[in-house]
Amino acid sequence: MKLGFLTACLPQLPLAQIAAWAAEHGYEALEVATWPSTGSRDFEASHIDVASFDKGDAERIRALFDEHGLEISALAYYENNLHPHERRRLQIADHVRRNVDAAQLLGVPYVGTFIGRDPGLSVKDNIALAERVLPPLVEYAGERGVKIIIENCVMEGWHPDGYPGNLAYAPELWEWMFSLGFYLNYDPSHLLWLGIDPIEALRPYVDRIPHAQAKDAQIDQRARARYGFFGKSLSRENPWDVGWWRYRVPGLGDVDWRAVVDTLYEGGFTGTLSVEHEDPVWGGDETRVKQGLEIAHRTLRPLIVG
Repeated sequence: MKLGFLTACLPQLPLAQIAAWAAEHGYEALEVATWPSTGSRDFEASHIDVASFDKGDAERIRALFDEHGLEISALAYYENNLHPHERRRLQIADHVRRNVDAAQLLGVPYVGTFIGRDPGLSVKDNIALAERVLPPLVEYAGERGVKIIIENCVMEGWHPDGYPGNLAYAPELWEWMFSLGFYLNYDPSHLLWLGIDPIEALRPYVDRIPHAQAKDAQIDQRARARYGFFGKSLSRENPWDVGWWRYRVPGLGDVDWRAVVDTLYEGGFTGTLSVEHEDPVWGGDETRVKQGLEIAHRTLRPLIVG
């Protein structure tokens, strides 16, 4: 198992600077953000331009990572592959394919994304849509020796009422997406606030989890008693502000990281545990983001063998 982090938390820094800092601070891998330079979400980052990627770019990036003794654990483009507008959905699918092409040139085994959801359709109709439009992406990736990994983020901000916007948030849906050829990029933080035991959910599926993300969550029970499970209704100015939980870096929330890492090892996991830093306390500027990554490293490094 290797310890890495997702580069999206440092969107303003070039990849060369991130790689140098990561190696200096004891990280072994980077999950590299590959959104287009302009996109639909304000926290997107573009550390590799996969749209115009060629063999020369691959050689330069491989040399950079070799210089610092790092690996690229995955390319990361987490978007709505079931977007309600067909033109946008086709654009997203094309960018997933460009990620696959870049991963093949780099020798990177995984591309991370979301299933997504059309919020105007029922879950049943979304599943029918997914079964029509997503298998060609899996096939395209498989032909190039790349696996598509799906993060189990709820993406509640994508739904107008805060319901799940990514149909990959629970084990029932994991089993369905496995049947389509996808793999899971397991993140325990999302399970925690859904009331799903992250360890019990993890244990049966480790063989379908080649890559995992390390993000924590902190629950405010008093706030939940006010807003209810679905979160703020009248005062939710930000669609992502549920009001009774928040993301934290590993070690500052309620996830039992000792149990998570132990369960991964017990199941034979040999991939990368990649810190996804979305902690509002340790965010806002480069210095605090890096301090948050240092906290995550101090929490997780003692649990990882080697």
